[in-house]
Amino acid sequence: MHLSVLLAATPSPGPAGSLEEAAEQAGNAAGWVEENWSTWLSTGLRILLIVAVAVTLRYLIRRALTNLIDRMNRSAQAVEGTALGGLLVNAERRRQRSEAIGSVLRSVASFMIMGTAALMVLGAFKINLAPLLASAGVAGVALGFGARNLVTDFLSGVFMILEDQYGVGDTIDAGVASGEVIEVGLRVTKLRGDNGEIWYVRNGEVKRIGNLSQGWSTAAVDVTVRPTEKLEHVREAITTAAETMTKEEPWSERLWGPVEVLGLDAVLLDSMTVRVTAKTMPGKSVGVERELRWRIKQALDDAGISMIGAVPLQTEAESTADPTAAMAAPSAYASATSPQSLAATPIPPQTNLNK
Repeated sequence: MHLSVLLAATPSPGPAGSLEEAAEQAGNAAGWVEENWSTWLSTGLRILLIVAVAVTLRYLIRRALTNLIDRMNRSAQAVEGTALGGLLVNAERRRQRSEAIGSVLRSVASFMIMGTAALMVLGAFKINLAPLLASAGVAGVALGFGARNLVTDFLSGVFMILEDQYGVGDTIDAGVASGEVIEVGLRVTKLRGDNGEIWYVRNGEVKRIGNLSQGWSTAAVDVTVRPTEKLEHVREAITTAAETMTKEEPWSERLWGPVEVLGLDAVLLDSMTVRVTAKTMPGKSVGVERELRWRIKQALDDAGISMIGAVPLQTEAESTADPTAAMAAPSAYASATSPQSLAATPIPPQTNLNK
């Protein structure tokens, strides 16, 4: 009863109070918006300008890198098939290398531009970047110490591609392994060995590289004959075989110069060595050497000139071997009266004289 009386006596809020409070809140909101709209507008325009500049700059840089790569490929195709192009890297390999370089450069440019734009946007929102940058620096140092081998491999791979040290199809000697390159990556290079095995070589472990497929190779053949042979006849036979070889396919393409007889490389009492060399396509020197030995041997046989090896040949004046040289010396135990036989004879047992 008392509760109902109190509730009836309490004045209820009328609609006039609610309208006044709503008007007051709306006025406060309008005043706050009026005070900060210029800040919002400037911040929004700044962010929009940052994004627009970043996107435009990223597009221009990627377009410039693409045009540069296309220009490099066109210049490579222009010299392909000429004498100069034979000494350079083929167009397909150069295209692959330029595409790899362009991909790396485009990724680095995009990361730097967009990362800088993101930091500038956060700064426009009045966010303190010092803790973020400090954390990123500490994380970068920790990652650098923990993955220093990975960073070394990556940087070595980038410079190998930029400097065109080798490419797919080249035969290289990387120190730790050698063989034909079947894949070039930013971290690992895959080689196929002579026996078919595949070597995975980390780029950071490669200290030296010997590329056997760039420029040109040298085929060298040593012809060893008797010292009594006529040098002019030997030179004439070798020259005839070499000229015939240079006119036949496919040796006319693999030989990049005339076969040269350099002269005597060694003169001994039982032999003399003539050195023959030729400039060949890269990686084709072994096949040219084998074919050149084959033809020189046939030419020398046709000319009646005998080739000899490292073992000296016996002359007819040498005496025949002693047939008893391989027989063992007679033993001292063969004679029963020799001191050795007597010393080895067992002593007979003593008989009992008392019996």
